[in-house]
Amino acid sequence: MALFNLHKNTFKHGIHPPESKDETNGLPIRQFPFAPVIILPMAQHIGAPSQIMVREGQEVQRGQLLAKATGYVSVPMHAPVSGTVRKIANVPTISGKMSTGIYLEAFPSSTQEILEGKPIDPETATPEEILQGIQNAGIVGLGGAAFPTHVKLKIPEGKKCDTLIINGVECEPYLTTDHRVMLEQENDIFTGIKYLLKATGAQKAIIGIEANKQDAADHLAKHIPNDLPVSVQVLPVKYPQGAEKMLITSIMGKEIPSGKLPIEAGVVVVNVATTAEIGRLLPHGRGIQERVITITGPGVKKKGNYLIPVGTPLRFVLEQVGVDEEISEVYMGGPMMGVAVSNLNISIVKGTSGILVFTKKDVGRSPTIYPCIKCGACVDACPILLNPSKLGILAKFEAYNEMASDFNLMDCFECGSCSYVCPSHIPLVQYFRLSKRIVRKREAEKKEEVHA
Repeated sequence: MALFNLHKNTFKHGIHPPESKDETNGLPIRQFPFAPVIILPMAQHIGAPSQIMVREGQEVQRGQLLAKATGYVSVPMHAPVSGTVRKIANVPTISGKMSTGIYLEAFPSSTQEILEGKPIDPETATPEEILQGIQNAGIVGLGGAAFPTHVKLKIPEGKKCDTLIINGVECEPYLTTDHRVMLEQENDIFTGIKYLLKATGAQKAIIGIEANKQDAADHLAKHIPNDLPVSVQVLPVKYPQGAEKMLITSIMGKEIPSGKLPIEAGVVVVNVATTAEIGRLLPHGRGIQERVITITGPGVKKKGNYLIPVGTPLRFVLEQVGVDEEISEVYMGGPMMGVAVSNLNISIVKGTSGILVFTKKDVGRSPTIYPCIKCGACVDACPILLNPSKLGILAKFEAYNEMASDFNLMDCFECGSCSYVCPSHIPLVQYFRLSKRIVRKREAEKKEEVHA
């Protein structure tokens, strides 16, 4: 039987925020209109930014290479539309920093056909050829992290991957992107799994799906090819089960030690939309030009799941779906781990999984922050068993080194569970993000001093 019953194992702690998925989980994926101008920042993934290979005034075809990878932890960029390179200049990004980017003006009458490349056959290609093909396609983690996928799949010397876990949990409230991909792109998912099994050497794959997506679990289980060692595991609904370490614990009962990677347990975890993209692109040797994004929230009129070209300006997206006049906040990603947008001139990037729009009525006034009352709610919520209360106090006194060395600050993956349950409304996860940046900066400065 390819479909397991509801798995009772789960990770410790976690929370149950309102799911808010009902308005879009039944809406099929639709193609989004092409914006007149696509704006492509080169820094839109973890690692070195892409290096531009085209010039201003050059005409390009959809799928054509625009920028190459600059090193191993980097990926290339491909044209999301056929058009003319109007300008190469700095562009705004969600981080607030500027990035070198390309302004690509779309041909208004183009059919937007995609260039074909060199196909990769999963049966005959070597693991190295598959990894190179994934890098050449510009594929990064589409769950939000945007880490180059080929790097993640490279098994370190002396390690072995026994199990491939496909992450279809999508535990973030509001987001239904992965849900729709599982219902509509099963062939791409299973083709992607073939490539991933070959690349990692894993003997089997398990697709992890939460119980609120039972239709997707049933659909995938029904369509598993007979020759593919794949099973579907249905999990209880709990946030943040989509985090790699939590998912491994839920499915396999194994805990990944602090500072270690999933491969320590013989596991590699890949997001289901990333898997589908591998299965869609590699058979044609194409590069990624678009991705599925959930656009929703109380302030959106035409909610849905849309296939949107990378580089589409956020302002254009909001104009097309229609938004309430009383917009208060716009998020890229989900409400728990997403980022509030301060500039509508930024663009959709490869890691954008959702766009949420909230009105002034929904958000209301910012709550008053009170002192910590030592209630322990954050400790009970933290999925990796940190002490957010103590970390928050240390952050207030700027004791960053103590946070990192004595209280495992760097293990925090910023799920936001602590902030969600805090009765004093302390923005703990924001404190931790800032603290981690300072710790990393200090470590980098120390390394520079040593090399100097």
